[in-house]
Amino acid sequence: MDLLPAETSQIAKRHGFRSLKLLNVDMEQELGDKPFGVEYGRLDNGLYYYVRSNSKPKMRAALALAVKAGSVLEKEDERGVAHIIEHLAFSATTKYTNHDIVKFLESIGAEFGACQNAVTSADETVYELFVPVDKPELLSQAISVLAEFSTEIRASADDLEKERGAVMEEYRGSRNANGRMQDAHWALMMAGSKYAERLPIGTEKVIRTVTAETVKQFYRKWYHLHNMAVIAVGDFPETQSVVELIRMHFGQKNSASNPPPVPLFQVPSHEEPRFSCFVESEAAGSAVMISCKMPVGELKTVKDYRDLLVESMFLQALNQRLFKISRRKDPPFFSCSAAADVLVRPMKAYIITSSCKEKGTAEALESMLTELARVRLHGFSEREISIVRSLLMSEIESAYLERDQMQSTSLRDEYLQHFLHNEPVVGIEFEAQLQKTLLPSISASEVSKYAVKFRTSCSCVTKTIEPQATVTLDDLKKVVVKINSLEEGQSISAWDEEHIPEEIVSVKPDPGSIIQQSEYPNIGVTELILSNGMKVCYKCTDFLDDQVLFSGFSYGGLSELPESDYFSCSMGSTIAGEIGIFGYKPSVLMDMLAGKRAEVGTKLGAYMRTFSGDCSPTDLETALQLVYQLFTTNVEPGEEEVRIVMEMAQEAVRAQERDPYTAFANRVRELNYGNSYFFRPIRISDLRKVDPFKACEYFNSCFKDPSTFTIVIVGKIDPVIACPLILEYLGGIPMPPNPILQFSRDDLRGLPFKFPEAVVREVVCSPMVEAQCSVQLSFPVDLKNGAMIEEIHFVGFLSKLLETKMMQVLRFRYGQIYSAGVSVFLGGNKPSRTGDVRGDISINFSCDPYISSTLVDLALDEISRLQEEGPSDEDVSTILEIEQRAHENGLQENYYWLDRVLRSYQSRVYSGDLGSSFEIHDEGRLKVRQALTPATAQSALQRILPFPCTKKHTVVILVPKRSRYQLVKSFFRSTRESYRRNAKAMVGIASVTILVVALWRHSRSAIKLEGK
Repeated sequence: MDLLPAETSQIAKRHGFRSLKLLNVDMEQELGDKPFGVEYGRLDNGLYYYVRSNSKPKMRAALALAVKAGSVLEKEDERGVAHIIEHLAFSATTKYTNHDIVKFLESIGAEFGACQNAVTSADETVYELFVPVDKPELLSQAISVLAEFSTEIRASADDLEKERGAVMEEYRGSRNANGRMQDAHWALMMAGSKYAERLPIGTEKVIRTVTAETVKQFYRKWYHLHNMAVIAVGDFPETQSVVELIRMHFGQKNSASNPPPVPLFQVPSHEEPRFSCFVESEAAGSAVMISCKMPVGELKTVKDYRDLLVESMFLQALNQRLFKISRRKDPPFFSCSAAADVLVRPMKAYIITSSCKEKGTAEALESMLTELARVRLHGFSEREISIVRSLLMSEIESAYLERDQMQSTSLRDEYLQHFLHNEPVVGIEFEAQLQKTLLPSISASEVSKYAVKFRTSCSCVTKTIEPQATVTLDDLKKVVVKINSLEEGQSISAWDEEHIPEEIVSVKPDPGSIIQQSEYPNIGVTELILSNGMKVCYKCTDFLDDQVLFSGFSYGGLSELPESDYFSCSMGSTIAGEIGIFGYKPSVLMDMLAGKRAEVGTKLGAYMRTFSGDCSPTDLETALQLVYQLFTTNVEPGEEEVRIVMEMAQEAVRAQERDPYTAFANRVRELNYGNSYFFRPIRISDLRKVDPFKACEYFNSCFKDPSTFTIVIVGKIDPVIACPLILEYLGGIPMPPNPILQFSRDDLRGLPFKFPEAVVREVVCSPMVEAQCSVQLSFPVDLKNGAMIEEIHFVGFLSKLLETKMMQVLRFRYGQIYSAGVSVFLGGNKPSRTGDVRGDISINFSCDPYISSTLVDLALDEISRLQEEGPSDEDVSTILEIEQRAHENGLQENYYWLDRVLRSYQSRVYSGDLGSSFEIHDEGRLKVRQALTPATAQSALQRILPFPCTKKHTVVILVPKRSRYQLVKSFFRSTRESYRRNAKAMVGIASVTILVVALWRHSRSAIKLEGK
């Protein structure tokens, strides 16, 4: 059998997935070592390369340098060095110095974090770039950067000293509750192997004391070209010229001779289960984790691929059951799900995780083990497997239909997996044929047998997490013995299936009619006004062949409610969602939608009620049926559903109260928004006052009157098919006898709050297990009515300028922060056409508690300097380039267009002509871009922020509740000169932002570089 597909026929392209022919497969046939669809080869010095032309997105390239070297290779005195090298790469190389790489990439619009990134794991290190290629020299320069990373990273004593502060801040940031829990579980899972003591973040001792020579030795020893691959996927005219660029920049480079082989470290198996009761006072709640370890299997043959499909079906079917259990009366857990993941190179695990109520971990564990035993005894039903089969078939069909529209970053990631983990790349056309052939032959009994791999005797690790100890190891062991005994005696009954209705809409509505139709050719949209008053606007695109997005809104939200009703009504979506907003319980609707890609969600906001959805073009009817059901269903609260929702809400509130950051966030809101009830956090006492009947009554009224709603639909739409569906399910929504929640946007109530008139600085001392520190510096924004569209665009550009400068000053110059972000809130006033706009701009970062106040003043110094002197030409050029590149990418995405059309409807300049409103917004953006210079940016900073910025702002600093940290308060009384003296002591220390990736996505062994 030829497993590499021939050219797709025109018939297959035209008729899509359903026309694909089934394969006559040989289970022992190999999938092939050579990746499909890519120029693949190796240079004389050992470097592998992958090059592929792909036009999504246009004029962009996704690049990567993969290195088969991670933290597991470190010696005891090197723990953390692999990660430190990743930091140093962006700091200094032979060709670049002082973070010039970051500056260059940002100058071409490749934003730090989003477009220049890196990840260090236990087994490998990967550097990633996402760059524009509309100028010939840009691709060459980007590849040269990766070439520098391969052999030219500089690790002098000065370079290392500049990075220690940044790495230490990241280390401190990882020592929160989640980090401690993940580290403890990782050590338990990997016990007996070197992986257990080789988390990439390393140890504090090594970070503080490791020598430059030790770092150099690790780099020279393990960074070898024959253990590396460079990957380039992008909008290239052809691939050979890109191969030549790789050859030009990498071909002359050489690694040390006779490199050591990369060893494979095994993780020992164990028959006896391991147990752990982890108590974490700051935990977000109680949880149970069951993990069963096993060797990573090979994926070489069709049979191996089929086994993966069976495994996937098992996990999907199990998750369907677990979800239904979580929605039963007196559920043992609030949520529970199972997954399979490769944790390290030689080992994978089946993992099942649940969150439960306090003192409920033993009950949750019993339910989880019981369900696994039930599957082993009775298996899944054919109906359950039929549902899962439909889900997988739907997913592969979507991938096949969008095979020519895959993002370059997705293709790059496939080739990374090929190089790092030997995963075959056979092409989506063949994979679709393979799944279509194999899925129907997989039986329920075959899927059910996979439950055998989830036994407690299969290298099983069971762990509970609680904020206070209520369960013991003996309790966990007794649960395991109990379930094993019930299973041996076959005393566990079979699964009781629910009745599932066949039709979402039982009685088809009478279609409405089109009262008015308008065309706006400048933006390619059609607007319909239906007979029930609903306004529907659609835009046909070809960005993705299997995506339709839509969103509907109506003015009038939670700001209209009296304070006495606010908490009850704000819980409307939560309570109604648990009961079923589409006329069916969520567990029933899940089965009804099996094999369909259609989802709809709701939101009750301050000024608007909204619903939004995402579906396949073939499932547009189903999605619109859900909207119809939303408007015609009266949600009535049942005692059991309400009890479950309120229990979950109470657990969430208790979790927030345990989190040290809650007191900090609460104080920020109290200061900036005058302790307004709208911004006040919900407390347990508030939940006790919630009236579920009032909540559901309000929710029902929010989605009842179609005449108040405007809906925007964007995606792969055929108007001939879509318009009759729109008339039937949107036009068919009945009008209520009397208007419901009809508001004029100009008459809405603004949010009740007031920003402080003077400077306010406070330190919040919160109990912590390990020291953390967070800072928020906020400024009020009050935009006066006038050239408001341009002013709002100015706010967007200035926020990016402030973020860029905070990174440059606090991270790259002083090296004392790990990340900095700037957020904008402009929702203080009602969305009228004539009123002012108010809100705030906030700067956030984490740091060492001892220097937090010093860094605040350095930030204020920089903002004052920008207001008094203006930014540089380079600063302005960089933010213009970043914004333009983001805009160009967005123009190729349905989400971006949906947002732009919605904003045009919701704009203060909208008065019935969508095209005119859209053009005014576009012109406003272009005017600001053309006008933005150092002088106009300086003027805008003076106009939009308080001037000088030191006269009006708030600062809140979170520090540990320990007496020695009370010294931070005294920093506020220090003179400005002392701040500058402290600053001089930090000059020269640079920083790189690192994101610690979650345990079960990147094995808790991955650390990712990301600017924010």
